[in-house]
Amino acid sequence: MSGATIRVLIVDDSVVIRRLIKEILDADNRIEVVGVAHNGQVAIGKVEELKPDALTMDIEMPVMNGVEAVRALRKTHPRLPIVMFSTLTERGASATMDALAAGASDYVTKPANVGSVMESRQNIKEQLIPKLIALTGARKLVGTRTPIPPAQPPAGVSRAPGTPRRTQPFGLLAIGSSTGGPDALATVLASLPGDLPVPVVITQHMPPVFTKMLAQRLDSISRLSIVEAAEGDAVERGKVLIAPGGLHMEMKSKGTGVFVHLSDAPPENFCRPAVDVMFRSVAAVYRNRVLGLVLTGMGRDGAAGAGVIRSAGGEVFAQDEASSVVWGMPGATVMAGQADRVLPIEQIAPTVAAALIQSQGASTRQAAGPVTGGVRA
Repeated sequence: MSGATIRVLIVDDSVVIRRLIKEILDADNRIEVVGVAHNGQVAIGKVEELKPDALTMDIEMPVMNGVEAVRALRKTHPRLPIVMFSTLTERGASATMDALAAGASDYVTKPANVGSVMESRQNIKEQLIPKLIALTGARKLVGTRTPIPPAQPPAGVSRAPGTPRRTQPFGLLAIGSSTGGPDALATVLASLPGDLPVPVVITQHMPPVFTKMLAQRLDSISRLSIVEAAEGDAVERGKVLIAPGGLHMEMKSKGTGVFVHLSDAPPENFCRPAVDVMFRSVAAVYRNRVLGLVLTGMGRDGAAGAGVIRSAGGEVFAQDEASSVVWGMPGATVMAGQADRVLPIEQIAPTVAAALIQSQGASTRQAAGPVTGGVRA
């Protein structure tokens, strides 16, 4: 990042939207709008000319749309933060997934029918500015990172990291992610074996409609069955359940099974769904048989829940800083001493698969069901 301010290029074919975004960003003294472009082709030239720290990019534009522009820019600027603008529609969600797959850093949603200009302005401000700050901060830190100390056990848990301690097989893999998560999830899930011995539950910070599209995209590249979770869904081996946008996802035991419970309880960490909610619930049901995974994302969601998982005797892995788009969530988990292992994204799938499969030999007498009240259900 150059200078004391974040230099932003706005790319949108709408004069009204360009003006709106510029007014919002100009009002923040941490940000300087250095230029505008009305399509992707013009944007590519202006990136070379103006050397911005970040871009905002519309998707639907003439000549060259946002997805095509992202693909072209990633060839020459692999780490330049690009935030897409998307509508809260199925078409908008699908196009946003294409942009993220092409290399976009994140996205901001704009309501399809906004009641007032003031509401639209506030919506964009609350989403866009924190993302620009987080993404440009992550880029600035590349090459200046300090080594991460080994994770330490949380209070009340007496074990050295890396010490074999599995007395029961893992019963569940729980994953939390946010900014950069769709791409990280694709990398991990595409490499997990189809005969994974445990079910997988995921909370990715996304709005409604987007999580359904995410599940469909991930299902198309994975050997596991991946769906957006619904109330009462069974948590079963071979199935991956993604929390639906706008609802917390919890696990509840009933009889010999475990089932999904969705809740519209207040947001936690400004998020719904929240990773902490899911992590607490899986620790309550599966006790010491949870393997948690915290991937790239803004904020601290998941760090407290990781502590609950480890206090119950489970384990938590975290994505490393170098491979994270934003090292907020995994970084908070590591710095709190709640990560057993810190791994680059390309090592996560084989390491997780090995841990899950090897744990099955920890106790040949234990089934893969939940533990309720200290007794196997």
